[in-house]
Amino acid sequence: MSSQEKITQWISGILEEKDDSLFLVDVTVNPAPQGAKVIVHLDGDNGISIDTCAEVSRALSARLEEEDIISSKYTLEVSSPGLDQPLKLHRQYIKNVGRNVKVLTQDNQTAKGTLLSVSDDAIELEPTAKGKKKNKKKEPAANLRIPFNQIKKTNVLATL
Repeated sequence: MSSQEKITQWISGILEEKDDSLFLVDVTVNPAPQGAKVIVHLDGDNGISIDTCAEVSRALSARLEEEDIISSKYTLEVSSPGLDQPLKLHRQYIKNVGRNVKVLTQDNQTAKGTLLSVSDDAIELEPTAKGKKKNKKKEPAANLRIPFNQIKKTNVLATL
């Protein structure tokens, strides 16, 4: 089992003990000559606090030291994924219903809009209106259904 798989397993156990609304998004272990970098992204159905990230970091750090699976020095970073990180899990899509997102499809088409719903196999977007022209009545654009297998990347857009 790789160090990344072991860390994933440990974090899953730590999160199960804490709160079942918390979940692991991603674990990355980047080896480097000056020291490895272990990056852990966590989230929760209702968000995740800095304090919770710090608690998980302390528990994981203790386990890493105890098991000694990374032989060189390393840096551990535990945080929630930022807006620059694409959604990776079905659970993240559900959490972001009602927010504005940008979807890049497998055929490199881009769709922006409000995430209306999430099913097991697709998302539904209400497209963002493009350029509003006065005195011209336009029918609102039909909602878009995008199957997960057609999605290359989805990012939540910052609200102003």
